[in-house]
Amino acid sequence: MILSSALTTSVGRGRRKARRFLVVLALAGSAALAGCGGGDTTEAAPAVPGHGESGAERPTIVSLNPCTDAILAEVTDPGQLLAISSYSQDPESSSMPIARARRYRAISGTVEEVATIHPRVVVASAFLDPASEAAFRRLGYRLVKMPIASDLGAAREQVRTLARLAGHAALGERLVARIDAAVRRDAPPPGSVLLPAIVWESGGLVAGDQTLIVDMMKHTGFTNIAGARGLSQADYLPLEHVLADPPRVVFAVGDPLAEEDRMLHHPALSALTSTRRFLLSRSILWCGGATIPRALDELAAARRALAETETLPAHGAGTATGPATGTATGTASAPAKATGRIVSARP
Repeated sequence: MILSSALTTSVGRGRRKARRFLVVLALAGSAALAGCGGGDTTEAAPAVPGHGESGAERPTIVSLNPCTDAILAEVTDPGQLLAISSYSQDPESSSMPIARARRYRAISGTVEEVATIHPRVVVASAFLDPASEAAFRRLGYRLVKMPIASDLGAAREQVRTLARLAGHAALGERLVARIDAAVRRDAPPPGSVLLPAIVWESGGLVAGDQTLIVDMMKHTGFTNIAGARGLSQADYLPLEHVLADPPRVVFAVGDPLAEEDRMLHHPALSALTSTRRFLLSRSILWCGGATIPRALDELAAARRALAETETLPAHGAGTATGPATGTATGTASAPAKATGRIVSARP
């Protein structure tokens, strides 16, 4: 099959765009070296002194990472979170509602910027560069570096860690309870076959097995075929390979109207009668916290949409693309109405 040369040209741009969020996390760490400038210059709300569950004073915090921004916004007092990363006010990289993000001062993350705000704690990504780390410590700030959560267990622990840091362990448990409730309501029926699926991003990049989005897929009745094909996180899957060996479900992450995302919505995919496509929100892919219930709801809505139009196989019955690779576990409660936007392409 001969594909458009324009499509090939767009792949490079799409791959750069698809890698953007992971690069954002790295930049959120390295921006501290860039000097002053950038970010919102509005004054932060004054800190309101308070005390945590242990009686200790709750610390003021600056977050330099879009993932921790979103969690800390859920587990801090008004005025306690003094600033967040500027990436959280960009719809392409934010993991929290933009209206909520704009309530906070946004900074580019330089050491100089943070020094003018005078927090007690700086929360950064694991990608923070050594020079910035040393500078923050010399200035006397408590520095907390948070890795990307690779599964739901790690995401729960991340919430609890940040909530304890903020002196609001109870708020952290409340957020974890929301996550657990979503896991229960979005679980597939016990014994259901895990449907072969792939998360296909701009430029043809895929989600690897050791990622939060893939763990959430497992909890909603899907199995990631990228790993079975020898693909790791952010590896490239050409359109030709999808057409030659199509998965049962394609979760497309990108703008259907964007030039660099043309491959995700190529007309040739419509000829795959055994494959369904669903559009996932880019903002739910990599961060945990409050994005998890929304992500689980979107994934579960996709499985329910499949069940409404066809009979899904039970364990041992196989699938349209081959034998089952696993079965769903857990107990499903009554399904809740999905909160995310699912767009299903014509099969």
